[in-house]
Amino acid sequence: MGNYPQVDTVIDHIPDHVAIIMDGNGRWAQRTGKERKDGHQEGMEAIRRVSIRASERGVKVLTLYAFSTENWKRPPQEVKFLMQLPVKFFDRFVPELQENNIRVNMIGFKDKVPGSTKKAIEKAIDETKHNTGMVLNFAFNYGGRAEIVEATKSLFDKITSGELNKKDISEEIFQAELLTNSITPYDNVDLLIRSSGEQRLSNFLLWQNAYSEFYFSKLFWPDFTGEILDKALLDYQNRSRRYGAI
Repeated sequence: MGNYPQVDTVIDHIPDHVAIIMDGNGRWAQRTGKERKDGHQEGMEAIRRVSIRASERGVKVLTLYAFSTENWKRPPQEVKFLMQLPVKFFDRFVPELQENNIRVNMIGFKDKVPGSTKKAIEKAIDETKHNTGMVLNFAFNYGGRAEIVEATKSLFDKITSGELNKKDISEEIFQAELLTNSITPYDNVDLLIRSSGEQRLSNFLLWQNAYSEFYFSKLFWPDFTGEILDKALLDYQNRSRRYGAI
């Protein structure tokens, strides 16, 4: 994994909402001569490390792209393994999340998720619901385009029923229909991190990333540490966010 220097600089001006595209588990496994499932297993350990550090730094919401609506196209055995990872993760790490006052949340489409996976996620959400610290928000069976389509359908139904008038629709009204309404007021992403050297959104939080700052790392996700997160946070501190103004 390599030795990364400890970042000693005091970090302030922390982004409220950090989102991470956790990419490169398979390539990490290939590089180290292991199976893809080993890469996903190591990626789970990286989730623990980065989540704890984000909580310590004062991040309000950490959203992790755990499984996309496109990931169903992967080989059935790999999909089956990925569906078991939440069960393993929460079984091992909920006590540590509790110790760090971290609350679990999920955004995504639950209808296609296997019962055992859904049960593990819902159990973790329930066990941590009284925690008042950082929200660890898993985007599981999530897709940005599908989210926008479903929000549009919901607004159409409200207009058809007379609950809402078309002229009343605003960005705020539309955003309230998105899956991230469960993490209000931190719906919008401040800092987007992607591992493995890829530089694209991959259908992740398309609306919410409209004004986010991007940080790309060439490291594969299993190699991520708290120190690497610190580097991204320090980089964010040096950005000037003008939202279209001067």
